[in-house]
Amino acid sequence: MKEQLSMLEEGKAEELSRARGRSMCCVRKKHVRVGLAETLSTFVMMVFGLGSVAQVVTGGGLFGDYLSINLGFGLGVAMGVHIGGKVSGAHMNAAVSFTMCVLGRLGWKMLPLYVAAQLLGSFFAAGTVFILYYDAIYHYCEGNFTVSGPKATAGIFATYPAPYIPIHAGFLDQVLGTAMLLLCLTALADQRNQPAPSGGEPVAVGALVLLIGVSMGSNSGYAINPTRDLGPRVFTALAGWGSEVFRAGNAWWWVPVVAPLVGGVTGALIYKALVELLHPVYTNKELEHGEGSSECAPLDQCKKGTAEVCV
Repeated sequence: MKEQLSMLEEGKAEELSRARGRSMCCVRKKHVRVGLAETLSTFVMMVFGLGSVAQVVTGGGLFGDYLSINLGFGLGVAMGVHIGGKVSGAHMNAAVSFTMCVLGRLGWKMLPLYVAAQLLGSFFAAGTVFILYYDAIYHYCEGNFTVSGPKATAGIFATYPAPYIPIHAGFLDQVLGTAMLLLCLTALADQRNQPAPSGGEPVAVGALVLLIGVSMGSNSGYAINPTRDLGPRVFTALAGWGSEVFRAGNAWWWVPVVAPLVGGVTGALIYKALVELLHPVYTNKELEHGEGSSECAPLDQCKKGTAEVCV
């Protein structure tokens, strides 16, 4: 009898061990899928975005202008969301990932994976654009890779402030730009308000980035994304521009890394406090009868004098 019990216990132990093994395998596969999707979506976004900048700078304005750069990044974001949206969420931005962790929509354990994937995607995108436009860059600056001056080319890859922008103003610029980004992204995801239509999320997010670029991009290039800026900046330091990429603009490099984290959380919390948390709570009975699907009362109710509902 004892031998039979022992065999049963061994069988359960083996079954439990197999179950744990399968669980661990699924976790690893999930992390791999998320990491690869986030890397690829960031890479695609950055290749289109940086490529549009390289084309404008090296072409001296013959192959595009400031608007084409904004379009390149906006449409690049849309393509990135198509690539990784259903796998990793296609954050492509450490400020987005950090804000999702603060809001409890992403586990903190996943944050290093997202940040590493975004940095990797941005770094390789910078390398790809550098190879693609190397001859054009070399011809434009005559082989003198500089960070500032009339033939500066470091700005193709990372952002730098305008000469008249002090650090504190640039910090505020990045906080505000990223706050608007996350405020609107939170709204687009709010199913009880006016979310982006199913399948239309990439276009909506791309249009949002385009809108930020054309309205708040001139001061410092609207990085609004720590990993988008830091990965290519490290690449330029290694590719010939040197350590000046970290000293330029009164050591500007840390502003697009820190300020977007502050701005992202601020924008999302503002939306939640002023809109999302104030949505009315409906009972299950009201929901079954189709009530509560919208906060706007039908027009015939307003005509009956139910002013309280219509406000």
